[in-house]
Amino acid sequence: MKISKLSIKLLRYITPLVVLPSLFLGGFTLSNVTSSTQKQAKLTVSRFVEQQQQKILNYIDIYQSTTKLLSTSPVLNNYLGVRHLDSDTTEQRRVALQNVFASYTEAYPDIFSINLVDQQGRSTAYLANNLHLPPQGYAFFNQVRKSNLRQQYFMIPTDNGMTHLYFVQQVFAVNSSANQATLAGYVVVRVDPSIINYSILESPYDNALNLLITGEGKILFSSAPALYAQTLQSQEVDQVHNLADQEELTNLNLPSINKLDMISYAVQLSDDYYYLSAIPKHVLYESGQAIKNLTALIVLLSIIALPILVLIVVRRFLINPIELLGEASHRVGDGDLSVYLPNDNKDEVGKLFRDFNHMVKQIRDFQGELEDYKLHLEEKVDNRTFALERMNQQLETAFTQAEQANELKSRFLANMSHEIRTPLTAIIGFTEQLINNRDTQCNQKHLETMLRNSKHLLELINNILDLSKIEAEKLAVECSEVEVQPLMEDVADIIIPMSEQKQLSFSINYQFPIPKVLYSDATRVKQILIDICSNAVKFTEYGKVTIDVSYDVSTEHFKFIVEDTGIGMSQGEISRVFKPFEQADSTITRRFGGTGLGLCIAKNLAQLLGGDVMVKSEQGVGSQFVITIAGNYQDDTPPQMQNTLEVQQTKENITQEFADIHVNARILLAEDNLDNQELIALLLNAWGITPDIVDNGAQAVEKALINDYQLILMDMQMPVMGGLEATQMLRHAAYDGPIIALTANVMKHDIESYLKAGCDATLAKPIDREQLGKVLLKHLQLQAASESKWDSLLKSEKFAQIAHNYNQKLPEYLAQLKQYYQRGDWESLRALAHSLKGSAGCFGFTNIHSAADQLEQMLRTNDENQWHYAMLSLTEAINYTLKQQICESTKDYSESRS
Repeated sequence: MKISKLSIKLLRYITPLVVLPSLFLGGFTLSNVTSSTQKQAKLTVSRFVEQQQQKILNYIDIYQSTTKLLSTSPVLNNYLGVRHLDSDTTEQRRVALQNVFASYTEAYPDIFSINLVDQQGRSTAYLANNLHLPPQGYAFFNQVRKSNLRQQYFMIPTDNGMTHLYFVQQVFAVNSSANQATLAGYVVVRVDPSIINYSILESPYDNALNLLITGEGKILFSSAPALYAQTLQSQEVDQVHNLADQEELTNLNLPSINKLDMISYAVQLSDDYYYLSAIPKHVLYESGQAIKNLTALIVLLSIIALPILVLIVVRRFLINPIELLGEASHRVGDGDLSVYLPNDNKDEVGKLFRDFNHMVKQIRDFQGELEDYKLHLEEKVDNRTFALERMNQQLETAFTQAEQANELKSRFLANMSHEIRTPLTAIIGFTEQLINNRDTQCNQKHLETMLRNSKHLLELINNILDLSKIEAEKLAVECSEVEVQPLMEDVADIIIPMSEQKQLSFSINYQFPIPKVLYSDATRVKQILIDICSNAVKFTEYGKVTIDVSYDVSTEHFKFIVEDTGIGMSQGEISRVFKPFEQADSTITRRFGGTGLGLCIAKNLAQLLGGDVMVKSEQGVGSQFVITIAGNYQDDTPPQMQNTLEVQQTKENITQEFADIHVNARILLAEDNLDNQELIALLLNAWGITPDIVDNGAQAVEKALINDYQLILMDMQMPVMGGLEATQMLRHAAYDGPIIALTANVMKHDIESYLKAGCDATLAKPIDREQLGKVLLKHLQLQAASESKWDSLLKSEKFAQIAHNYNQKLPEYLAQLKQYYQRGDWESLRALAHSLKGSAGCFGFTNIHSAADQLEQMLRTNDENQWHYAMLSLTEAINYTLKQQICESTKDYSESRS
């Protein structure tokens, strides 16, 4: 292989840069590998020993807690309390205690036996899982009696090569007469030391020796069974103690048990027990020696191989690509554009190759485009012509659709013009007839015709407004409690006269049980049912119209099925029936009339109320409309069901109710329209009420503040000052009587703004006589009751006493005012003025009320001259009131003397 000059130059510079760091790194690694190995060995062994220590201590803590829990058992306390009773009772409670022992042995399989001994070591209750008799005594019992510790544990080696683990807990008996506890004995629990055996047998290294020894050097547990029960020499025991204190991994020579050179680590358990782990030195540092040998080998190989590898890598990734790029550039210069460099790499060389390939491709594409323009210019002209023709077709389609939309709009406007002009013709014609022929006998009939056409015209306008709000997504629905039966009776009251006029039968069928109420918008639910039922009556020549009312418990929806025996519809007509401005066909419009808005509005309203409207129909047979409305019940409050119809209540007669309560009300009417003034006054006169009438809000405020009105009817749109501003001004002036808003704007946000301004209720225009009567009756009754209570309160002896006490406090209030003013405590002065404003008004001292209000307002400004004037006015008002009280007292005294 030919070696380039660049390769030789790179090898000359790279070799020392690679060899010298490798030698330094190798020496540093060899010098530190031993210490690192020792640290790693210490960490491994110390962590292992501490884990075993914690495991053994946890095991001991568990059974110490179990023994303590057993010593507090109520059954044990009962047994200790009957030792001086008869033998039968003692035996019964001993059996109960042994049952408790048995439950503990079942819960803790490591428990071999449980023994209750007295202070002399005699067994009084014993249970063992091997059914042996209780032991005659314990070797450690003397030590237990001498100790003051309540809890102790002992590890006792035996002759059969095992170590027994005992837990001892003091037991106290409570003397009820002396109210003190005395030592009654000990609970001795023998436990299988399984966890300790497992801990001794575990080891992080092979050939490791693990021991658990006593403070005197007795071996209790050993990973080498031959060392069991042996005893270390005294100097070896001292070494173990020192090693446990130091907590270091060091050499430990134990010739009595092992002749090898051992590295050991020891920790002290509680109660003078020691855990020792010893590992042969050659085993512990074997891995470190291997690392040193491997490090030396790596350093040697790196010195030899790294320069060669670096050269190979540089040649492969740098020199060879440079040579390949130079050869490709030469070929492109000769006109060969088929050159392509491999660009699989993601590094800078790969990016350079991609840029070179892109450059060659651009040159090739430009040449191809030039040839393409030369050869296919005519084809491109044809394609452009075809695209223009397709665009013209799309424009023609859009123009056709626009003409159809315009035609639909014109048809709708013509239909609406016909629908609006029809009732207007009747209204205008009969009005002219009544004006010109006042003595005609048909006045009542003509007036009824005018009223009916007016309501029809209002219905058309409401439908158009509802549809516009639905399309603008601005229609809001309420959610309030609606009683089902009164709702259906209201619908029947409207539909029955229509059906009787066409000699049709109409009925409502209830599928009981159904809820008594649902939570929805009563007005909109009634509108849906009336629209669909009136449609059913309109398109039915003979037969019947029925409404089935049911309730689906699974979906919590009401279902209203309106069924008729009318003309029916085809499938094509059904697909268009819920679209706006459309009926089945033009013949339907000519024959039955209508705008085609009712069903569209009904379906949208039902969807807003959580349901839907669906239709089934057959031509010549009839139609069935299925209306679903959500009940909106809460999950935790199921609806109250009813199984029968309730007795129908008699409709309220507003005029009779007004006559019954004998309301002598004084009402103010604020209305700028003369016709509306005359109409509302006429309605009020029928109930025995003659209102005062003003033309704008400013006059209403002036009248209301001068006169005592029980109720105000306030139009919201008036010149000079609107009803909204007038209401706010009256409320700020402390007018607390009812204010009823009259408005044609009945959107939800409009009503909310009226109520927020201070109105008590809202009446929509045109004025509905029944609604007006109900609102007036409600608020006039409340006002009459409130005035009656207030008059009785003012005449009561208790109020007189309170007023007298307030009069006595006026000098004190006057002194406080002067003190705050002289001291410059403006905040306290303003607070006292605010308090006097409210209290003086309540007790009828209007002069003090006005002066205190003026002082409070002035203190909110920065004009100190105004402060002085307001303060002077308030002090003079209080002084004047005090003088008046003195004069009245003197007069009363003189009259009593005479």
